[in-house]
Amino acid sequence: MDSMYREPRYVISVAARMCGVRSYTLRYYEKIGIIEPSRSEGNIRLYSDEDIAKIKQMKTLMEDLGITIAGAEVILRMAQRITELQKRIEYLEIENNRLKKSRTT
Repeated sequence: MDSMYREPRYVISVAARMCGVRSYTLRYYEKIGIIEPSRSEGNIRLYSDEDIAKIKQMKTLMEDLGITIAGAEVILRMAQRITELQKRIEYLEIENNRLKKSRTT
């Protein structure tokens, strides 16, 4: 599922329509480093479902909550980091349990 979520599949016009933004907004987000769409062999931007979700989150933070683009970017980066750390904790807990079991046997 995770790899399918990251599969590039939407051209810029479709991605913009799905997110309710203009194509130039997506180009700007790419320029400032908020998103990094994949590129086809013909250099066409291709957006994944993960990209679409991130763009929608940006839009919600800015429009619904009144957060600046810089603030929204910080929030998204922090949320991503928290997710990474939670996965790391889960891994370490599993590894810790495995080591405890191997010591008792």
